[in-house]
Amino acid sequence: MQLDNRKAVFGWTMYDWANSAFATSIMAGLFPFFFREYWRAGLDESNTQILLALANSVGSIVVALSAPLLGAIADRGTAKKKFLMFFAFLGVVMTSSLYLVSKGEWPLAVMLYVLSCIGFCGGNIFYDSLITGVASEKKMDFVSALGYALGYLGGGILFSLNAWMVLRPETFWFAGRDEAVRFAFLSVGIWWAAFSVPIFLFVKEPEASQPVSGLQMVRAGLNQLRGTFHEIRHLKTVFLFLLAYWLYIDGVDTIIRMAINHAQNLGFREDVLIPALLIPQFVGFPCAIGFGYLGGRLGTKRALLIAVASYLFISLWGAFIQSKADVYVLAVLIGLVQGGIQALSRSFYTRIIPVNKSAEYFGFYNMLGKFAAVIGPLLLAGVVWLLKSMGYSPDISSRIGIGSISLMFIAGGILLYFVDEKKGRQEARYLSE
Repeated sequence: MQLDNRKAVFGWTMYDWANSAFATSIMAGLFPFFFREYWRAGLDESNTQILLALANSVGSIVVALSAPLLGAIADRGTAKKKFLMFFAFLGVVMTSSLYLVSKGEWPLAVMLYVLSCIGFCGGNIFYDSLITGVASEKKMDFVSALGYALGYLGGGILFSLNAWMVLRPETFWFAGRDEAVRFAFLSVGIWWAAFSVPIFLFVKEPEASQPVSGLQMVRAGLNQLRGTFHEIRHLKTVFLFLLAYWLYIDGVDTIIRMAINHAQNLGFREDVLIPALLIPQFVGFPCAIGFGYLGGRLGTKRALLIAVASYLFISLWGAFIQSKADVYVLAVLIGLVQGGIQALSRSFYTRIIPVNKSAEYFGFYNMLGKFAAVIGPLLLAGVVWLLKSMGYSPDISSRIGIGSISLMFIAGGILLYFVDEKKGRQEARYLSE
């Protein structure tokens, strides 16, 4: 397979453009906003925040538990693209179906949202693993960062249009804001489906040495998974990095998913929140690419440590915001490092794993990432519930809850510091031979 082929790189990065619309418009913006304003009939403020956190956790648990096995099966049968297509289809259909949910039907809204999260998170396992057949080691940081950069730009463009529809529904001939938001869910599904096409056209997988049946793939995948559990205990570098990644990406995912609800609890309305959600998308586009170059100049690990330290400051700053200006400064800071920490984590991990088992190892990578998205929201929800039961106001509870996420960045940064990339490459080459 020819690496660094322009068509393949284009096809691979366009999937980030496609599915980032879900992360931006749905996960970070419209679902928590619309759930609170439209679907949550009968729920109080604190229960709404707790339910949103649990909804994010359930989908992540399902993907996390199945990710390593799915990755192993895909590796043995060269079925990464087939699995990607399945999860993308699930995400597209479930996201589009939110258009049909009526006011007050929050159980149905939560169910569809959980299923769409499974489609989004599950697809990313196989999307991430395909990078090893697209980019050479020399171009890995850049291609990974380019994917995130295009994701920010694409997600930002569609979210800008959706925000315009929500704020000015009469411009688009909608009867009101509720109809505009419901249509926005449908637009995300259409966008996701349309821009997923290039990855299936231009990114190729190596042909299997001999055809295998579905049952053979499952058996081979189970055998490989058992072998990898044995291997990974001896891959100290991979194990240590995954533990560090698990901790610091926890904070990133939690901030992405819960920031809008935190700001609403502090009394900020949509005229402040929608621009604040847009800022990271357009700041993140050039900065994600910039972090790719920074990784090449300083080293991927050093650039990652800078990003983790920046997020530590962000989580603490978020606990003390007071004014509209504070919200916008926070949005700019997030945009500066969010794409970088995600892109460089992916490219760093690619360097220390066996190439011939990329989907399975990315299954472990995404498993820990998704379990992080379980622990973070549950930590926040637990802090909010505990403080509420002690009589603290929603404002104070939410601030302390967001501030508690800083613990993940501190612990993750310390462990990352001790990861030896050179040793990790040697271990990966040995297992690939």
